[in-house]
Amino acid sequence: MKAVIQRVTRASVTIDGQVHSSIGPGSLVLLGIHKYDTADDVEWIARKIANLRIFEDAAGRMNQSLADIDGELLVISQFTLIASNKKGNRPSFNDAAPPAKGKADYLAVCRALEQLTGKPVQTGVFAADMKVDLLNDGPVTILFDTRNKE
Repeated sequence: MKAVIQRVTRASVTIDGQVHSSIGPGSLVLLGIHKYDTADDVEWIARKIANLRIFEDAAGRMNQSLADIDGELLVISQFTLIASNKKGNRPSFNDAAPPAKGKADYLAVCRALEQLTGKPVQTGVFAADMKVDLLNDGPVTILFDTRNKE
């Protein structure tokens, strides 16, 4: 699994010209599911996202989590994060999870985040053509990869 977490002032996702979900201050998460991801990967990445301290405290240091700021979460599925660019100029998506597994794991991460944060998680629609709008705060962008747990 790969996740791109962006600290945002606001974010929204529009589908077919209609705003589907939107958040205020918090995190926008773009989430790619690998074909070999497991339940352990779901738990690890959800914990990392929920506890990530990327929000400023009173001293201006990135020392607060979503819970500390009562922040919101918008999680968007994005299989293109799993692209391989080893050969040529056209990305390969062979390592992306097949749709049924991808959707199940995406929803599992969203449920785990709801449990960990105690708040509803806003989402896109799996496999839909989505337009994502955001105001990145900082900018602050963090990457997680369950195959490289650093």
